[in-house]
Amino acid sequence: MKLGQIGDVIMAIPAVSVLHAQGFEIDWLCGRAVRPLLECYSWIRVIPVDDAALLCGRPLDRLLAIARLWASILATKYDICATLYYDRRFHLLTLPIRSHQRVVLSRKSRATTLLPGRRHTDEYVRVLLQTEDSVREESCPLVRPDRLPAFSWPTETSSRRIAIVPGGTKNVLGEQVLRRWPIDNYVLLGRRMLDLGWEVVLLGGPDDAWVRPHFQYLAVVDLVGKLSLPEVVRACDGCDAVVCHDTGPLHLAGLSSASLIGIFGPTDPATFLPRRPFSVAIWGGQGFACRPCYDGRDFAPCKFNGCMHQVTPELVLRELDFLLRDRDRGVTRPWRVVFPEEGLSPLHSISPAKM
Repeated sequence: MKLGQIGDVIMAIPAVSVLHAQGFEIDWLCGRAVRPLLECYSWIRVIPVDDAALLCGRPLDRLLAIARLWASILATKYDICATLYYDRRFHLLTLPIRSHQRVVLSRKSRATTLLPGRRHTDEYVRVLLQTEDSVREESCPLVRPDRLPAFSWPTETSSRRIAIVPGGTKNVLGEQVLRRWPIDNYVLLGRRMLDLGWEVVLLGGPDDAWVRPHFQYLAVVDLVGKLSLPEVVRACDGCDAVVCHDTGPLHLAGLSSASLIGIFGPTDPATFLPRRPFSVAIWGGQGFACRPCYDGRDFAPCKFNGCMHQVTPELVLRELDFLLRDRDRGVTRPWRVVFPEEGLSPLHSISPAKM
């Protein structure tokens, strides 16, 4: 059981795919938001849960949601029941399941704790498969859905197509605005890319309509709230790169073929950045004693996320240009983390066209 968020679900998929490769059939209890994505994995049988009612509904709504959930799982016997949450209230949701083995996240044991500073994808593998905490030189690869829907871009008339995701950071339980890169920085970045003759695409969910007025005077392609999660992955495939802070679409872009710039501050990119070639994290807040402030559940009571403000549009554009030039030349670059001070000295001119 992993109801959401988008990023958490995507980071848990590789561990579950290892079980599937070992011959296990997979049933996944998930929330409504991530259901369309999980249904694109042919080897996953989705059992949807009304997570909005379950987590935020009135007492009667919660009881009904629990009753419906228990009714859907009561008749099946499992070899493993994995509840990938620390909160014991989630453990109660799978209480009626009959299983030979139960795996739950718990901070009482190293074997059941997602260790801080480690990539969550690899930690889910270690916890779910109960492997020894031994030397692992390579991270577990991401698992791309095997039956994504078709998505067709119009003929590209510009030299580059770059997607940006100014919103996000919202889920059933609320918003985590400290993770957002300032909207004004996205506007400045978009204007600069348009000046270079690049196509700029706005991506986001239905709750991100608030970003539109900020871009009303820029000739961007607006796809905010118009795509399903699987379509977002396909749309990213058609982009040269995606620029996004630490939110769900960052992980969706990680499943695509696009180059990726992730902007981090309160969270540790070593934990959340999709680790694949042409993936770069810019981690703001260098020198801040409070960074990272996210403890896996809550953020610091910060009123001004100076760590995110430390990342400038100029630095993002420079790192983006590095990625695009390397890709044009056929030079494969592994994932990496850079810091603001590395981009303060003059680098090179930005290339407006592919080489």
